[in-house]
Amino acid sequence: MFAEERQRRIAELVAAQGRVSVQELAELFSVTQETVRRDLATLEESGQLRRVHGGAVSTDRLTRSELSLTERQSQRLDEKQRIAAAAIALVPNAPTASILLDSGTSTAALAELLSSWTPANPGDELLVITNSLPTAASLSNNKHLLLDIVGGRVRGLTSAVVGARATEQLGALRPDIAFIGTNGIHADFGLSTPDPVEAATKTAMVRAARQVVVLADASKLGTETLVRFATLEEIDTLITTSAPSTELAAALCAAGVEVVVA
Repeated sequence: MFAEERQRRIAELVAAQGRVSVQELAELFSVTQETVRRDLATLEESGQLRRVHGGAVSTDRLTRSELSLTERQSQRLDEKQRIAAAAIALVPNAPTASILLDSGTSTAALAELLSSWTPANPGDELLVITNSLPTAASLSNNKHLLLDIVGGRVRGLTSAVVGARATEQLGALRPDIAFIGTNGIHADFGLSTPDPVEAATKTAMVRAARQVVVLADASKLGTETLVRFATLEEIDTLITTSAPSTELAAALCAAGVEVVVA
């Protein structure tokens, strides 16, 4: 196989998988690891990937890379709907209950299901607290719900309310469950997101809730972004769409995290 064809196939693999290792590429193409490293260097120079220790990642996995809410809404729709269906089963059926909904597309899928929520028994109340403008809008027409929106500055890219006012308000709350989105969940680094201000708001949510449920599709597993907002030990449940890698599964088990594969 010519170098050009091999490099094209490597670029396709990185785009499809998000990350590849030097060892697996050497085995796949029956070449030396040094040859693979030269291929990766060539592809990095042309902007098709970024080299990292032991391999390469796609350019959209840079630690500060972040798609807008609108761009993400059309991605992995089936996975997000499966996650939402598993998550809504955790919403308490009780005379009075409260949940906290983070911003994001997986949590938005849960909000879509909650938009038609009705109490199990007449008079039961569910308070939904959110920092997401789209979520607040989608739930505002459900007369069975009590709805609170966190105050603060709106971050345009994610339509999330963030900042000092938001974190202060969250610090005075103790909801039953927080449903949290994340850009990455990693065995060593924990949960992370690219923006420091939004990370601070997520940290406040995690610390506020009695129970923390993370909603993360398979693309987030094993990923690190710029700012950690929680350790694995600070979460109770992860709802995802494929089994975590051996390393991540071991770390989640050690941290006492229940993993639900939807």
